[in-house]
Amino acid sequence: MKVHQIQVGNMQNFSYIVEDEDTGESIIIDPSWDLIELEMIIKKNNLKIKYIVNTHHHFDHTLGNEAMAESTKAPIIQHENSELKHDISVKDGDFIEFGNSKLKVLHTPGHSQDSICLIGDGKIFSGDTLFVGNCGRIDLPGGSAKDLYHSLFDILYNLDENLVMYSGHNYGSSEISTLGQEKITNHVMQKRTEQQFLDMMG
Repeated sequence: MKVHQIQVGNMQNFSYIVEDEDTGESIIIDPSWDLIELEMIIKKNNLKIKYIVNTHHHFDHTLGNEAMAESTKAPIIQHENSELKHDISVKDGDFIEFGNSKLKVLHTPGHSQDSICLIGDGKIFSGDTLFVGNCGRIDLPGGSAKDLYHSLFDILYNLDENLVMYSGHNYGSSEISTLGQEKITNHVMQKRTEQQFLDMMG
């Protein structure tokens, strides 16, 4: 599984093309701006886009959905809690399969009610649930510090520490990290009680 990581727009967003190297079948994660760059990668590598997947519904992760769906003819996948237009709904534990590759859906609400992470082949696409050195904000509609606490500590904290993390924004000291590294260096991933976490998130 090959990851094409593309920084787009003026909010330091990451869009991804995840390629099954056996077949060239691929998915796009969170298309928003600079779609020409995605198109160039698709064309240069002769990729067939099977799905467009959104880690959550916020506009800076979904702005390019319609244009990419039109150019690739790929259906749009979002979590079942999303109120945006999409073709396929997924829930926790579902798999998104393309070529010989697959990514498991983890429902990780907190930043938004429809936030998901995708995990497979030693990788985790964490959207805005977890960044390098920080986590997603909880002050937007549908945000919840309590939900985020449980997503971080009941779900992500218990995953394989060697998972290479690809997040939704380039907000940290590096473009990628590992869950193990984040458990050591990321202040939001330090073990604390739910109340301590709520107090910290203010």
